[in-house]
Parts: sequence; structure tokens; C-alpha cells
Amino acid sequence: MFKKHFVTIAAVILIFAVGLFLRLESAYVTGTPVEEKSFYLDQYNLPYMYELDSYYNYRLTLNYIEHGYLGDTKVDGQEWDMHSYYPPGVPLDYPPMIVYLAAFIYVVVNLFIDLPLIVVVFWIPAFIAPLAGIVVYLFTRRISNGTGALVAGLLTVLTPIYFIRTVPGWFDTDIFVIIFPILVIWLFWEAYHTLNQRNSLIFSILAGFSMFLFATAWNGWQYYFYLIIFFSILWICGSLIKKRPVKKILYITLTFVLVTLGLLAILTGYLNVLKLFYAPLEFIRISGAHGPWYPWPDVYSSVSELSSVTIDDVYSYIGISLSGGFLGLLWILRILIKNLKERYLKSIDWFIYTLLILWTLTGFLALMKGSRFVLLLISPLTVYTGIMVGLCVEYLIHLKLNWFSPITRKRVIYVLAVAIVCLVVTPSVVNISKTLNMSPGADDNKMELLEWIKYNTPNSTVVISDWSAGHLITYAADRPVLMDGRMGYIETLQSRSLDKRYPFGAKSPSPARDYWFNHAFATSNESLSMGIFRMLTSSGDVAFLTMDEYTKNTSLSVEILNGILGVDNKTAFNILVDKYYLTPNQAETILKYTHPTHPSPYVIWTNLDMIGRGFWIYNFGEWNFNNGTSAASFTYYFKDIHTDGNLITDESGLIVDLGSNNVTYKGSVPYCFVEISEGNLKKTYLNQSNDLCVFLMLDKSKSLIISKKYENSLFIKLAVEKEDNPYFKPLYKNSDSTVWQQR
Repeated sequence: MFKKHFVTIAAVILIFAVGLFLRLESAYVTGTPVEEKSFYLDQYNLPYMYELDSYYNYRLTLNYIEHGYLGDTKVDGQEWDMHSYYPPGVPLDYPPMIVYLAAFIYVVVNLFIDLPLIVVVFWIPAFIAPLAGIVVYLFTRRISNGTGALVAGLLTVLTPIYFIRTVPGWFDTDIFVIIFPILVIWLFWEAYHTLNQRNSLIFSILAGFSMFLFATAWNGWQYYFYLIIFFSILWICGSLIKKRPVKKILYITLTFVLVTLGLLAILTGYLNVLKLFYAPLEFIRISGAHGPWYPWPDVYSSVSELSSVTIDDVYSYIGISLSGGFLGLLWILRILIKNLKERYLKSIDWFIYTLLILWTLTGFLALMKGSRFVLLLISPLTVYTGIMVGLCVEYLIHLKLNWFSPITRKRVIYVLAVAIVCLVVTPSVVNISKTLNMSPGADDNKMELLEWIKYNTPNSTVVISDWSAGHLITYAADRPVLMDGRMGYIETLQSRSLDKRYPFGAKSPSPARDYWFNHAFATSNESLSMGIFRMLTSSGDVAFLTMDEYTKNTSLSVEILNGILGVDNKTAFNILVDKYYLTPNQAETILKYTHPTHPSPYVIWTNLDMIGRGFWIYNFGEWNFNNGTSAASFTYYFKDIHTDGNLITDESGLIVDLGSNNVTYKGSVPYCFVEISEGNLKKTYLNQSNDLCVFLMLDKSKSLIISKKYENSLFIKLAVEKEDNPYFKPLYKNSDSTVWQQR
């Protein structure tokens, strides 16, 4: 008995140690040259966060520590985030587990040592993520043997996508997406597997409680709740067909549901219960031919982790557990069919096997919503792989190997078992070394500029920038943004019709705001750009939502607003009344939002990362609202350049000879060539018949090839050329970023 417990404890320590210490390497910015590392380190000599969502979670945690709730303030007794989607801000609707956990750890740590919150949350993922491997190990050990369980636990903490999303500096809810689901599945199975009615009740309650905790930790918890419900219905139907008793599964499922929903309703509010029942309808709506915000462009389609995936992608994210998992799945099926489980897998049964199968199918179904949901596949596939390894060991044990003495035979089996474990686990260790070659999401230049905004602009200043930088801005500059990483707050769609805090329902928040942002940068009409910025920063979505109420036609609403935002109040009034036949009262109402008497102050932040996402500015900014597709046909390539003396090339087909001033792109001379170096700009027009402009950013070792029709767009002027112009002036700049203000 002592030996058995010792082995278990040793395995738990090993899994935790491997998961922890391999993750610690990310704190050394291993993917960055030594001479550049300090550029990515903060004042505490730690890397800036690798994932910018971490700064959102940090900000909510700081709010909770400072005034006892996650929001910035309370409006009519409800928490509001006044930094995100401003104006007007948004009701705070976010799973609080990560905040509660971080605040608790911060308080405990500071009982012994004085550490800033940002340092505490930086390290939290590295200590929480390995716990998932321990839970998987204990569960797999319950249905297999110790060797297979060890493999399952190690593969869990080393799975590439889970590993990279739980390193220090990735302070996000992904740390919970394996721990709680495996607990729920395990406890639910134990409730059915045990013969003791009292224990069955306890396990059912614990399963429901674990599901409740998961609901407070991750927005995707509904997948697992419906997985349990669907499985229970399937099991009941199968039992009825085979004339087996169903009382126990009904009893367990009902207890599970009542505990989960009861705790949700009592501790988080009835809306979270209603969301659960609206979720399937919303999933169907989102997955339809048109998204929930049609005909507005869908900013979510620009997010790589929400894009569709291929089998190669899944393999790179999961690693050997994908193939090992399917082999294990088939092997278990063979054992169950041939009634060999008493010999090799005594604890496994059709109940847990079917549940794991459905779990796997749920994971593949979730991939329809993007690659990040591959996380749902990790647990079942690592468990299958662990069972497969366990079966290999069991088969070795049952081999006679008569040519060895009993002691030698035992040693041979031990050596072979270790070899199998190493064979399965080693590729994962090798793979993670590649995943660590990444740079933090921020650097000294960005932080320097955002701190300048914080200390040199009024508190009411709205910072305009790409949505991907929103969380960083609200953290470092402490200023509101038009959009951030939560974009259109798609997670709240399920309950908006039931929540009075969303007067516009699904229409706001929405990606519609992103269209206006992109259109302002895509156009070469600076007056229109200024009008769009004025509208968004002063009244948010109200202008175009009100116009939609009048016209009942989104395409017409956009046309009208584009016609008035670039002109003065009087001209705009005449256009609304004379050209589009709005009543004077309607026109005055619209102008109150588009041409406010006291517009909000704003600044624009442009940086190199924004150029990397520039394709979407033109794709979404030139949108055809009649068919819901981009109206733009254009070229946009942003590439690294390779220099060999005076010869410069890139992967897209650019060849520049600085010595002879010859420039070609895919064999043709471009319309214009713009050379930018250390703030100096030289533009040359070369070929009037060509459709492309080439921008060569020598100090950044970058090239940009873009259609000539966007040569004078605001995006090119502010983000690429970065030169003073009649409409916007630079307030502050460094080598990477610039802060602009309207003149």
C-alpha cells in the first residue's frame, strides 16, 4: 500500500515539475536575440505579457482588489466597464474565476513577500496549468494503469497549444479549460460507476459543483453541460431499448442539473441560467450563412484563432495525442467488444467509453468556431493515448517470456515500459521548444508611448487604434478605447434580449464600429475621417443605429452618414432633408450624434503592428453592404526584406537595387516607389500604367506593396509615412509608434 501511494505521489510531483519548469523558460524570452531582450522586459525585469488579453484580466483583477468588484464603476447598481467599447462602455459580463483566483493568490503571497499584482499574475499560469495534468493522471489511473496515466498526465501539460497558452505571461482563462471538464466527466462517471447510493449522490453533487465552477471560469462551459445532457438522454434511450433500469442515470443527471443551475441562479443570477438555454439557438444563428450582424463586416473573421482549421493544424496543436488517441480509442473498442476488459482494463466500461467518444465529437464540432477550441480535444485524446500506453504495458505483463527468469522478466518489462513512455512523450518535449520562439505582445516603445498618453492627455480622451491593441491601451494608458480584444462582445448575445442594460440588443456592441474605424483609415478624404472619429468618440454607435431606425436599410444608412460626416453641420442638415428626405427633427437628432457641440477629445495611435493588420483595414473599410462582401479588389503585402549589399528582396517578388534605383515587383516596374528611413521619406513615380505602390521601410526591414488607389489613404499617411499633414499632427513619436491629434 505504501509503495502504491509513493508511486502516485512521485508521478504527481513529476507531472507538476515537468509542466512547471518547462514553462518557466518563457520568462527568458528565448525567441529573441540576447542583445534585444531588454527591449521586451518591464520594470520588474519580466517579459511583457505574451497575450494582450492578459492585460484585460489584470485590469479587472486590480479593480476587484481596489473596490471589491470587477467593473470600473456601477451604473444603477450594475457593474460597467468604462474603458472598453467606449462610448458608452459596456455592462461587465465576464467569468470571474480568474479574477478571484488571482486576487486570492495575490493576498496570500503578499502576506510573506511584497510583490506587485502584475508580477503575481505573470507567474500564475505556470503554476495552475500543470494541475490539469495531475487531474488527467488521476482520472486515467482510475480506468487504466499507472504507466498509461503518467503518459496521459505528461502529454496534457506538454500539448503544444495548451502549453503555449499557459506559459508565464499568458494570464488568460485557458488555464481552466482542461481542469474543470475532466473533473466534471470523472465525477459524473464515478456517480454512475459506484454501487453505493450515498456515494453516487455525493459524486453527482460534486459533478454539478465542478460544472458551476467551470461556468465561472470559461464562457465555453455550455459545451460540456450539453454534452452531459445529450449523453444522459442517449444512455437512457439505449437502456430502455435493452430493457435495463434507468432510475440511477435519471437520479444522477437530475441531481447534476439541479446543482449546476441552482448554484448559477443563486450565486451569479438567473440570466446566466437563461443564457444556457439560449446558447444552442445562438450557435445556430452564428453558424448560419449570415452572421448575427449581417450585413456589417465580421471582424471575427480576421482573428486567426477563430478561423477554420485543417487536420494538419489540429495535429500541430495537439501533437502525438491525436494519432495516439485514435489508436487508443480503437484498441479500447476491441477490448470491450471481445470482453477482454477484465484482463486488461477492469474499470473501464461502455458508459465512460461512450462519454469520451461524445466528448471527442463535441471537440471536433467546436472546431467549427475556430482553432482555439481545439483545446476541447486535448483531454479525451490524451486519456485515450494514456490508455493505449497502459494497454501496451498490460500486454507486456501478460507475455510469458519464458526464456527469462522471473526477476529478469520483470526488469525487461520495466525497461520496455520506460522505453514506451519515452517514445510517446519525447516528441512533445521537442515540440514545445519550438513553441517558445515567440516575442511578448508589447515592448518598451509601445509602453513608453502609452505612458505618455496616460500623463499628457485628459482622462476623458479616447484612444483610437486597432482593436487588437485595445487591452494594452486600457492597461498602460488608462484611457478608454473604441474597441478591444472582446470586439463585438459576442459572448453576451445569448442574453441581450433579456437584459435591459443592452437597449439596442444584438445591434450594439457589434463589429459595426470596426467598419467605421477601418473606413476612416481606408479613405483619402481626411474630412470624412475626422467626422467618423468625431462620431465614434462622442456618441459611439447611436448615430448609425438611429439612422437605421429611420431608413430600415443599413446600406442606405451607411451611404447617408458617409455623405454628411465630412461636411459641416449646416451642409449636413441640408443633405439629410433635401436629398434623403429626413424630417427636420430626424435630421437634428442625427446631427446631435454626428456633429456634437462638444465632441470628446481623442488621439490616434499608429504603430508597426497596425501595418501588419492593414489588409483588414481595406477589406472591411471598403465594404459592400448590398451583398455583405468587400467591395475592394486590391493588393496588400507586408513582408520582411532581405538585404545583400544594395540589393533588396522580399518573398512576395519585390526586387530593389538601391545602387541603380531599379525597382520591380514580379517583373514589372511599380507605379510609385517610396523609400522610408529614420523619418526621411523619398517618393518617386515610376510607371503610370502600373497599379501598385511599393513602400520600403529600411529602418524596419519591411516592405509594403499596396494598390495605388490607396496611396493617399489616411492609413498610409499616418501609419506608414508618418509625416505631418494638414489634418492631423503628431503629438509624440518614437521609432515604432506615433500619437496623432486632429488639428
